[in-house]
Amino acid sequence: MTVGVLKKRRIVSIAEFSIHPIGTGTSVSRYVKRALRAISKIEGLEYQVTPMATILEAQDVHTILKAVEDSHSALRSMGAKRISSILRIDERLDKPRTMRDKTKSVED
Repeated sequence: MTVGVLKKRRIVSIAEFSIHPIGTGTSVSRYVKRALRAISKIEGLEYQVTPMATILEAQDVHTILKAVEDSHSALRSMGAKRISSILRIDERLDKPRTMRDKTKSVED
């Protein structure tokens, strides 16, 4: 008989983030790619790209805010003169869950 070890679920913050360089033309994919490259290097950050935004997941809000800061920095390094971003954070402290839990709860 095999005894399975349950992973301890952790309290996390989940955020929806989108970033938009202004005045760079209609296609922004190269800017989004650069922002994603920047956030992919952040330890403790999980993310999921969707057609309209990126979902961020981390154990604390600080990590999410670092992703926003690093994304803005990446776009500035590409010469963007104006950057607009939208950030919505869900910091639930009473229950351990992940972004997968949130989507699974409506799929069942």
